[in-house]
Amino acid sequence: MFSGAKSRPFRVYGERSTGSSLSSPQTPPSKKINFKSALESIRVSEQFFLGINVFKVGQNGKLEPALLTLSKDRFVISVLPRKLERTSSSGSSSLLLRPNILRNRIKSTSSTGGDSVDGGTSISETILSTTASNDAVVDIGSIDRIQAGQNTLRFEMARQREKKQSMSPRNFMGIPLLDENRSFSLVFRGAKTMDLMVDDGGDREEILYVLNKIVQEYGRAKLKVGNEVLLLRYIWNDVDRDNSNTINEKEMGELLNRINFQIKEKNHSAVYQKFAKTLGLDKATRKKGLTFEQCVTLLHKTKRDTWQVKPVTQLFYDMFGQFMNNNKVRKKVSATSFLNRFLLTVQGEQNKTLEDVLQIFRGLHGLELADVANHITEKDYISTEHFEAYLLSRGNDIYDPAKEQYKKGDMSKPLSEYWINSSHNTYLTGDQLTSRSSVEMYVKALYRGCRCMELDIWDGGKDEFGNPVPIVYHGHTMTSKILFEDIIKSFQVFLMMHPMTYPIILSLENHCSFPFQQVMAGQLRSILGKNLYIPDEQSLLGDLPSPSQLRGMVVLKGRRPSGATDDYDTDDDAAADDMTEQQSVRTERTSSTRKVSKSVKIAPELAKLTLFHGTKFRTWEESSQTPTYHMHSFSESRVKAFSKSIQCHKWVEYNQTHMSRAFPSGKRVDSSNYSPILAWSTGCQMVALNFQTPDDPIRINDGRFRENGEQGYVLKPPSLMSKEETDPRSAMLEVKILSGSCLPKPGGVSFGECIDPYVIVSLFDCHEGKEVTSSQTTNAVFNNGFSPIWNFEDSFHFQVQNTCVAVMQFAIWDKNPPPKNDEFIASASVPISCMRQGIRSVQLFDANNTRSGAFDFASLLVLVKFEHCQAEI
Repeated sequence: MFSGAKSRPFRVYGERSTGSSLSSPQTPPSKKINFKSALESIRVSEQFFLGINVFKVGQNGKLEPALLTLSKDRFVISVLPRKLERTSSSGSSSLLLRPNILRNRIKSTSSTGGDSVDGGTSISETILSTTASNDAVVDIGSIDRIQAGQNTLRFEMARQREKKQSMSPRNFMGIPLLDENRSFSLVFRGAKTMDLMVDDGGDREEILYVLNKIVQEYGRAKLKVGNEVLLLRYIWNDVDRDNSNTINEKEMGELLNRINFQIKEKNHSAVYQKFAKTLGLDKATRKKGLTFEQCVTLLHKTKRDTWQVKPVTQLFYDMFGQFMNNNKVRKKVSATSFLNRFLLTVQGEQNKTLEDVLQIFRGLHGLELADVANHITEKDYISTEHFEAYLLSRGNDIYDPAKEQYKKGDMSKPLSEYWINSSHNTYLTGDQLTSRSSVEMYVKALYRGCRCMELDIWDGGKDEFGNPVPIVYHGHTMTSKILFEDIIKSFQVFLMMHPMTYPIILSLENHCSFPFQQVMAGQLRSILGKNLYIPDEQSLLGDLPSPSQLRGMVVLKGRRPSGATDDYDTDDDAAADDMTEQQSVRTERTSSTRKVSKSVKIAPELAKLTLFHGTKFRTWEESSQTPTYHMHSFSESRVKAFSKSIQCHKWVEYNQTHMSRAFPSGKRVDSSNYSPILAWSTGCQMVALNFQTPDDPIRINDGRFRENGEQGYVLKPPSLMSKEETDPRSAMLEVKILSGSCLPKPGGVSFGECIDPYVIVSLFDCHEGKEVTSSQTTNAVFNNGFSPIWNFEDSFHFQVQNTCVAVMQFAIWDKNPPPKNDEFIASASVPISCMRQGIRSVQLFDANNTRSGAFDFASLLVLVKFEHCQAEI
């Protein structure tokens, strides 16, 4: 039930929305939308439009000469091939770089959904001497970050290739040696990279400054426009095939397909002509095409004029009344009604004031929306279109912004009082047996908020000077090997870019002999310098340090006592206990028959750099008496066994002052994940997951660590810090899936048929030491991802057993006919402790936990009620 409001069912007001149809003659002339020119005020050197010579790293690590070009409107970056020709200057036989250009229009030939080149770019009327490769063109709206250096998989391959070929500074093909100070990468659409190196004489720093400034300005500008405007701008250059800056009748079908709204092909012409006539366009203008502003209005009408009753319309009338005092159909609502009938009652936002509402209204009036007849100019009123824009906005997100906000004051507790975003076998790109190892995976994990990463270090060979070379890979498997040194360098680069990062914990699975450990210690010191935390004996006494005390530092987990042989050193050692875990749980003591794995002695040079000392588990009584920097690691099977134990609360108490780490079972050779919920419920801080696998557990993890500004550290709830054992608090939850907005195709690709979306709502919970998962599914809405409406008379009911750790996930899937499997589109995971009641927007994320490109404006509209809620929310 809504707190403070009378619960009542939705009422249906007619079979259609009250908006006019496409044939309505009431539509006014389109007003100007400025978003398409929002970036043009940024001052850019003319060379960006003419083209900057760069080298692009191909899929095989080969450097390919290319030209980086920025479109005139600053929305599109093109990196297209250029041909290196022999040219002679005054009889000289030296090689000069010159693009070979043919006079033709270019369009991206990407088969992976790359964005097409923008019509404003100076290279838009040319095609270079070779065919454009996949993702040769990147839209500013799809960029997640721009990073300096060479910390990507393709750069790794380029270094390996260069080492094999022993290239000279300029060979006969004019290809240079790799230079880290001239290299950078565009990371876009979650996982893709465009890896570039500026040619001799180029200024990388200027390029980075300009591109970062454009991305930042885009981030500000997009807050001032509606979702339809954002969507249309993003797809405009793909559907405007003749580069006329209009959409004609032939291009109408492509536009509808890109927004995932299907109309039979035979009806495209009729729809186009009917809408164009409502705008009063003559035959010649209709033939020329619709402008950007007119297409925005078309998208709005496409969504509005459905045979189904729109949930927003029904909710608007239900809360504020269908008719106004003058008996006219309600088309606006006052600030007072918005506060009293919506925010305070339905939404339960008791701290909101009339001034807060007026501030919301000012923002809504400043939005660039579709041009419709319902214009509201009074500052203390908003229209139904404004109301819908608010419902779908970030400000109305189901995830409580107070929980999502970074709280600096909460970062001064000992490390043991936090859940810490943690990964397992961080270096792997795929399975545990044959996949590639990559430094890039550490960088991806860092930007995903991970703050505890694992390195499996082994003896490698010797370099040309005879020095030991430590390597990282999954030992005794066919996974590829990377240098320990390169990984540490990636952390230093990250900390240079983000010096205020809370501590990065490295879980060292050390299999190295003394000489290699000594090299590791030297590399850690020389590369990280002052960013390496080196504990002294005094700092090891008492409580663990806090995240604030360790800010900007790299902290080591491994083994501290030099020469110790009776303590765990690796996950393999800890996992060996799985064979006798049941006996261990019954007796709370390790059996004398347990397999004892070979232990590696630790070099003093490495031991003195280590804070967290991994030890064997014997009993909770003994563990609790150890220094706080001693810690345990447990496989997922032991986590389950301990959680069922009658002494489970002793583990909770241990985790109040000491650290624990959980990791996946060795049987998960496919790198699948286990649910982190159970381990979190014991207060286990480091619940390590395989970040390379986009499954439900990793999405649960993403939702949990969205809290506290995605810093990677979340304070555990008070119930896990209490010395008294108490029952978890529970709640009843009712959820209705109302509608969706601007849902993309799987993977955000630009090609393929319209999607048939459905929603799976899942609750991941635990009760009495066992994992509890329940899921409910909506019907599929066929051929409509632009504005799907589900049967919102149906409610999903969930019993939440432990509100402190439970997480709800909203996952969107595309229904496919057998035998093809359904495809994941997007999701959002929300801890129950961070969830807000009422009519809420669910901001959706792609499989890489990013909201960029086609996912930037994707959302659900849901109704959430807490009933008999006793939770700490």
